[in-house]
Amino acid sequence: MPDDDYVYDEASGEWISAAEAAAKAGAADTVEVRDAVGNLLADGDQVTLIKDLVVKGAGQTLKRGTLIKSIRLTGDPQEIDCRHEGIKGLVLRAEFVRKR
Repeated sequence: MPDDDYVYDEASGEWISAAEAAAKAGAADTVEVRDAVGNLLADGDQVTLIKDLVVKGAGQTLKRGTLIKSIRLTGDPQEIDCRHEGIKGLVLRAEFVRKR
């Protein structure tokens, strides 16, 4: 029997190898972010807005159909981080975008 560390998995109530526990922990950290129609979004994707959005603090309205390039996922399944001309630190809700 190889020398392998075992840890107690509270979810299943069993002893599992440390490598298996690390793999489960890594899979739990991934968050699926889906757009308004259910497409899976990833870092670097391009999205378009599906409705006019008033940007708080910028005094600007982003119109429907505006292209947002190179999005970044935030770890929250409903928020994406992006850039747009003249607006720094723009965070959009995934329900208002569609993958291009």
